[in-house]
Amino acid sequence: MAPWVARSRAAVEVVLEINHLAKWYGSGDKIVHALADVTFTVEEGEFVCVVGPSGCGKTTLLKCVAGLLRASRGEVVLRGKRVTDPPEEMAVVFQEYGRSLMPWTSVRNNVLFPLRHKKLAKQERQRLVADSLAAVDLSRFDGHYPWQLSGGMQQRVAIARALAYQPSILLMDEPFASVDAQTRGDLEDLVLQVRDEYGITILFVTHDIDESVYLADRVVVLSNSPTNVKEVVPVSLARPRDQIATKELPDFTHLRGHVARLVRREQIPVA
Repeated sequence: MAPWVARSRAAVEVVLEINHLAKWYGSGDKIVHALADVTFTVEEGEFVCVVGPSGCGKTTLLKCVAGLLRASRGEVVLRGKRVTDPPEEMAVVFQEYGRSLMPWTSVRNNVLFPLRHKKLAKQERQRLVADSLAAVDLSRFDGHYPWQLSGGMQQRVAIARALAYQPSILLMDEPFASVDAQTRGDLEDLVLQVRDEYGITILFVTHDIDESVYLADRVVVLSNSPTNVKEVVPVSLARPRDQIATKELPDFTHLRGHVARLVRREQIPVA
């Protein structure tokens, strides 16, 4: 049983707080509001998905949470400390995995690369690389180059690299948007498996409503720009989840419809 399942709700710790986060660009008549006022929390071991209409600032939000982009107002608080730079205990997996991997070196070295910045013994680095590649079922491809792998396998390398870094929080920005439907389902199940195995807290941005309901403990639905939180939807579907059985449940259909209606209302222009 995963470590967070047996705990009471009262014992669950809030590890990440997004408080009245706003981000704008420019000033005066040329000001562009990407985020207006975004507030929600993420608990220890929780899987939270963020959805919203196109252009609502989902990626901007994730970059602010990761400390890669400074907010114009509000704050991100990680375990009681305000985030001003990329925290060591966070790792990010982006959508464009091909650009994040180094094509001139092996899968093993791609996974090893971020560990060079940590004070670890060589044997410990090798163990972390081996364990993370095993977790994504790529051990036998450790000597291959990224360009020799399929898109789905390249994204597995990106996930393995994040796991090797030993984060307590994993941020994922539409990581499966560029792969086919079958591969997408396989990668969704892989992330759920990794979450169980490593006990990682995951904040996952997606434009796919089915994906958000399938993966999440809660779905944060964003409004149209300038963006705030429209609703936070609890997902009480039983785990472990299954690509066929879970998606045939009436509760899954109901939740998917509810989230879809929330997002669709934000896409309809106001007369």
